[in-house]
Formats: sequence, structure tokens, C-alpha cells
Amino acid sequence: MLPALLLYASLVNDVRGLIARHDLTAAENAAHAYRRESGATPELAAAVSWIARGELAAGRYGEADRYASEARRTAESLLGGRSPAADASLAAALGASIEVHARVLAAQGERPEAIDFLRGQLKLFQASPLGERIRKNLNLLTLEGKPAPPLVWSQWLGARPRPLAELRGQAVLLFFWAHWCPDCKAEAPILSRLIQTYGPQGLILMGPTKLYGYMAGGEPAPPSRELAYIDKIRQQYYSALSGMPVPVGAANFQTYGASTTPTIVLIDRRGIVRYYHPGAVPETGLSARIQAILRR
Repeated sequence: MLPALLLYASLVNDVRGLIARHDLTAAENAAHAYRRESGATPELAAAVSWIARGELAAGRYGEADRYASEARRTAESLLGGRSPAADASLAAALGASIEVHARVLAAQGERPEAIDFLRGQLKLFQASPLGERIRKNLNLLTLEGKPAPPLVWSQWLGARPRPLAELRGQAVLLFFWAHWCPDCKAEAPILSRLIQTYGPQGLILMGPTKLYGYMAGGEPAPPSRELAYIDKIRQQYYSALSGMPVPVGAANFQTYGASTTPTIVLIDRRGIVRYYHPGAVPETGLSARIQAILRR
């Protein structure tokens, strides 16, 4: 018999694959078998958190919340009071458990409770790797219809950014991206076409990014070297967006909860957020959103 560590080395990948095929029962069985063989491990916590997300997507809210609670208990037990930064798998499991519980509350008509829960979790984990993710989920429930938070930067690439307050009277599309993000690169030609169409009508594009501490292949890099690498990526993959100012700084990602890249934010002419979307957006859908904002 293979050692348990080898037998279940790909547990998370297996579970994610089964969920992608909508076979939640098989995913649950794989996690249960792993627990019997190996007990509680960071990989188990991460796998269970993926099951929670799968149950949420299937609309099985009770099961989603149950697996979210299990993932959180396992992660917190293994962390033993340490910061989530101590283990990436445990941080991912804990973040997912918070996200799923909040979305279950909102889906069941308990939006105020979901907001209160997320605000409490943000106080606990603001300074940890979970801060951006919790803020993302809070923004999904609260940011649209509110004034856009200001952007801050001490460095930038491309054209010099302008404060959002100076852009009142124009619509603004914020495109949060990362140098390692394939979905961001795929969004670039879409944004290029949109800015060609709607730029003359008053749409401004800004592309905040941040330093991650590494370059291609996860190679560690000091800030100056990574910034030069980001500029190389910008020129190689985003040349069609050469006029896009790129403010660089982690604070904007925290404020806007851009733990998912790309994150798209549309701000109307009065500085109000009208659309907040973590993840790529199809061109037709984004075009329709822009048209609605420009008509206001």
C-alpha cells in the first residue's frame, strides 16, 4: 500500500476536478477517505473549503455552511493561534470558509448579518493575507452605489495617474491586474477595444497593480527588480493599453479587495461605484455597463 502522503498528495487537485465535473459526492468521499487515513492536515482543510464552495455554487446552502465550518475548525486548529500567514493552504481554507459563510447568509436573505459578519472578520484579519479577500466580499455587498475610495500611490508606470477626485465628470474603469495573471492578459484586448469606443465619450482607464515579491516562476525579487519586471510585462502584454496609468501599491488592493485578478470597477461621472466585479468580464457585458454609466 502506498504511504498516505503519496496516496493523497493530489487531494486538492482531485477534489477541484470532481467539483468541476459536478460530482460533489465523489469529492466529499475523497476528503472523508483522506481524513480517515491521514487525519487533519492543511491539504484536507483546503480540500474541504473547495467542497464548501462547490456546495455553495450548487445552491445547497446548509451543506456549504457545514463544510465551511469544518474547514475553519480544521484550519484554526492547525494554526494553533499563529497568523494565517504561517501556512498558505490554511490561509486559503480559512479565507474560503469566511467567504462561503457570508455568501450563504446573503443568499438566504440575511444581507445585514453577512455584512456584520464580514466587518467583524475584517477587524480580526485586516493585517493578514485574508484582508484583501474579506474586503472583496464586503465590497460585493456594500460598494456599489457608494463613493469610490481614493487611490494612493508612490510609484507608477506609464502615464502619471490622476486622483479620482480630479476625474469627476468622466467615467472611470479601474482594472486591477497582476503580472502573473493570465486572465488579466486575456482582458487587455477587450479593454483596448472598449477604450477606443468609449474613450471619446468620456471613459478613463486606470490599471492599478502591486508588487508580489517575485517574478516569473516564483523567483524572489526585490522591489526595484520586480517593478522593472512588471514594466516589461506591461509593455509586452498590455502595449495596446500604453496610455493607461498604472499606480503601484498594495493599499489600493486592500481598499478595493482585489484579491482576485482581474478586478473590474466602474465609477460614474459623479464618483460613485456602479459596478464591482472580481474576475474577468465578457466584452458585451462590460460594454453594456459602460454605456449605462455614460448615459447617466
